[in-house]
Parts: sequence; C-alpha cells; structure tokens
Amino acid sequence: DWVPKEEHSYFGLDWVMSKDFDGAAPMGPFITPAEFVQTPHALTLTLTVNGQVKQQANTASMVFSIQEIIEHLTTIMTLEPGDVIATGTPSGVGYGRKPPEFLRPGDRVVAEIEGLGRLETVMK
Repeated sequence: DWVPKEEHSYFGLDWVMSKDFDGAAPMGPFITPAEFVQTPHALTLTLTVNGQVKQQANTASMVFSIQEIIEHLTTIMTLEPGDVIATGTPSGVGYGRKPPEFLRPGDRVVAEIEGLGRLETVMK
C-alpha cells in the first residue's frame, strides 16, 4: 500500500518517496570514491537558490555519523560499491520558512559539498 496516509505524510517512507520521484534527486556529474574523502565527518554542505544561501551545515553536526548510518543500513540491506545513501537535509528547507518558499521554473539551485564538488540544476 503506497498511498500516503495522514499519519505518515510528514516523515517516513512517504516522505522519501515525495523526494525521489522520476526527475528528482539529481546526482553527478560524478561520485567521489570514499578513498578520496579524507574527513567525511567534517564536510560543509551548502545549498543556494539563485545565489542566495538557503541551507548550510557540516556533517559533524549530523545526528548519526556516516559510519553509524552505514553500519545500520548493512543490517537491513545489502550495500554495493557505488550505492548512494541519502542522509537527509540541513535546516532551512523552503516549506519550513515563514512564509514558505517554493522553487519556480528558471530557479538555479547549486548543491555543494566541500571538497567533493557541486551540482547545478535549473528548475523547469
């Protein structure tokens, strides 16, 4: 039953599904292999919309460390080289702003992780 239910509409699988539909969750143009990431526990993540910083945080402030997340996931699924693990988002999401902010066609969104690279997307 993949129909969103009111009690599950904010968190959980339905929340993930609302972010990971066809055309969503862009990745690339490449994935940095783990051996090239010196300190995964202290990387700054920044998201800008039309040049304005909307979200910024450091992996050091995550509730669970990268290692803890991987350890947990391996108890419930098989992870293979190249798998991508979505860990969540820093504070500052548009819907939670007062008033709420939504992306519009033409908006330029840049997601960057310090030392790993950046991904630029123009909304259609």
